Amino acid sequence: MTDVATWLELGGAAAGAGGLGIAKYRAPRLYWSAVGLPVTWGRFTWSYRSTMDVCGLTVQPSGFRAFMTRNLARRDVRPVPPKVRRVRPTSTGLRITLRLPAGLEPADLAASSERLRHAWGVHSVTVRETKPGYVELRMTGYDVLGRVRMPRKAIPRDLVVPVALREDGSVFERDYCKIPMALTLGANSSGKSMYQRNLIKGLARLPVGLIGIDCKRGVEHGRYASRLSALATTPAIAGQLIDALVAEMEDRFDLLALYGVSDLWELPAELRPVPLVVLIDEVAELFLVTSRKDEPARDHTVMQLVRLGQMARAIGIYLEVCGQRFGSDLGKGATALRAQLTGRVVHRVNDKQTAEMGLGDIAPEAMVSVLGIRADRPGVAVAGDASGYWSRIRTPEFTPAQVTAVCREFAHLTPELPFLAPFRPVGQITVPPMPDVPPLVPAQASGE
Repeated sequence: MTDVATWLELGGAAAGAGGLGIAKYRAPRLYWSAVGLPVTWGRFTWSYRSTMDVCGLTVQPSGFRAFMTRNLARRDVRPVPPKVRRVRPTSTGLRITLRLPAGLEPADLAASSERLRHAWGVHSVTVRETKPGYVELRMTGYDVLGRVRMPRKAIPRDLVVPVALREDGSVFERDYCKIPMALTLGANSSGKSMYQRNLIKGLARLPVGLIGIDCKRGVEHGRYASRLSALATTPAIAGQLIDALVAEMEDRFDLLALYGVSDLWELPAELRPVPLVVLIDEVAELFLVTSRKDEPARDHTVMQLVRLGQMARAIGIYLEVCGQRFGSDLGKGATALRAQLTGRVVHRVNDKQTAEMGLGDIAPEAMVSVLGIRADRPGVAVAGDASGYWSRIRTPEFTPAQVTAVCREFAHLTPELPFLAPFRPVGQITVPPMPDVPPLVPAQASGE
């Protein structure tokens, strides 16, 4: 009987160990909460002072403190590390608030983030300044970008759209009130289209007007026609649509001047025009021309876009520009337009110059991270803005059919705008049935 009990105990221990091993890879959140969190918290608490010391993140105490320690406490004077003010566990890691002593700055901790990561055995450590003198260490216990799962509370609201998950486990949101204009770059199969799908999926649930400019005959935006207030599928129609937007911008500025306000949101709710988000897929198609006689029309369209980028924020028109490459080599006005696009999201690119176009002027230190994105991880990108802050993000995977279903569900939110009536898509594009032939390769979700 004793032997049976012993074997049962050993079998239970083996099953438990095997279950933890499976959970570590199949259910990393569960494994972190059950095993990783207490182990890491204990390791951090036990080794904090020594780790900070060997990483050079301590300073000599003040003269008064040294005097009190030597004469009253009767202890040797030791260097002082940042003081731990708060430790908060999360479902993906630990967030630790530190009070910096005089002589240390957030950049000192950021420079040592890799050493701290290895010392405490976590997947990543990022440093963010919360207020003068305080920083937050965000430890991630596992690779949250390996399989992206957005939190349930991440829902669109008030022109704020949750789009992706950051490397530290927080949600990356596209806030049009804070960053009205943005540029998204990426090579083929880098996840650029997936990012745009997540954006459209969130915007479709909000009371805003969506305007699509897709000069690839509408192959990307055409399927979302039920939720679009306007759709341009050729450069010529796009030029006319942009002219109509500029005319609407001038009318809205007249309305602001009439009521003596400087922003759309200062108007009374009953007079406030609906916000508009202009989604431009493959912006290079608006710049490239095949003959010299088309150049004046191209230059006019680009200059109108620059005007929208400069002034349209105040009257609720926002630009979301996507492309594979966006630089001065596209033609006149490209650099002027890019300068107005504050938000930048750069996926895997084919050359260093493209990464510099996206992030070189706002976050040069993010260049290494962009060039290190692997081809087998579509959707991973580096997001930054004019403040210089940047982070690695990854969008969850949604198929075009799922986003199309959301657009149809919220089609009743599509505003009827008279000035966009000539550009209103007739309806969902009908696709002829494909011939019944075996595919050349296994079907995969598009990650462009």
